[in-house]
This record gives sequence, structure tokens and C-alpha cells, in this order.
Amino acid sequence: MPANLSFPHAPTDIKVKRQEKRLDVMFDDGSEFQLPAEFLRVHSPSAEVQGHSPAERQTVGGRRHVGIMNVEPVGGYAIRIIFDDMHDTGIYSWETLYKFGLNQERMWADYLADLERAGLSRDP
Repeated sequence: MPANLSFPHAPTDIKVKRQEKRLDVMFDDGSEFQLPAEFLRVHSPSAEVQGHSPAERQTVGGRRHVGIMNVEPVGGYAIRIIFDDMHDTGIYSWETLYKFGLNQERMWADYLADLERAGLSRDP
């Protein structure tokens, strides 16, 4: 899987772990990330979640049990993840997946705080 011209790393392996409800991504620099389906779903790079500006970003609740049905390549720079809640519009570039892996702990803490502020739950 080639790296795009502006991002130097490319995945060497991507595995959907359906039972564990996560995506394992290994990069050419030796980095390995285990990204839970719920994390990927609530941080989807789609317009539905991110909006068209930071002010439009949505906090998505109720996805504790979401799983990954399929992953499809998008060119040589990204994947599209099809979740079992039928969300399928996010394009996860190699750079996005790498940043998610590096920042997963902080992003998850921020998400939990956003849920609480919005009065939402991880449960459906």
C-alpha cells in the first residue's frame, strides 16, 4: 500500500478483527495501532460527523457495540470502513489512521468529555 506524496508512511498490513471489534494497522515505520470500531466510528472523517467546519462537528453517542463489516481500499491512500450501523461515508487516509493511533488516548478522553457535556451515552 503506497504512501501518498504528502504523508511518508503507508500501512504494511490492515486487519479487521471482527470478534474484538477493532482494526489493527501496521505501518512501514514499525508502528502498530489497535483502533476500536467505536473509536473509529465516533471519529469518522465523514461530513456527517465532522461537518463542513469545526462548528458543525457532531458528538456521536450510542455506538458502544458498533462493529466493522468491511474495509475497502480507496486509491492508494486510504480505506473506507463500513460499520454495522450502516455508516460508510468516512474515508480514512493513512495519515488519519496514523494520527488516530498516535493520539488515541487523548482523543478518547476528549470524546468521553464531549459525551458528558452533551448528556449522551456510549450505549444505544
